[in-house]
Amino acid sequence: MCDRLADRGQTPEEACRWGELARHVHRLLRQLAPTLRRAFQLRELDGLTIRETANVLGVAEGTVKAQLARARTKLRFLMRKSLGGRISLPRVSKKTQPEEFEEE
Repeated sequence: MCDRLADRGQTPEEACRWGELARHVHRLLRQLAPTLRRAFQLRELDGLTIRETANVLGVAEGTVKAQLARARTKLRFLMRKSLGGRISLPRVSKKTQPEEFEEE
């Protein structure tokens, strides 16, 4: 019976960590070049496909893939730098990713 009543949603601690992470990522995004930031935002935050992102940006799909790779590498570097090499991120799942991770 407890299994049926248990809340499978985020715990308050997880919600807090996701909120902090979202704010931190949005701050770091401002440090990316505009082309990298826009590609990352469209694909990762707005949920567009590679093809849709390429159409919006007016570039080839390969260009979007390259921009995303550069954006992720730069964000990873900036995150490690800002956290002093310590990264403790919540587990990411498309089902459980909170709304807070969307553009503010």
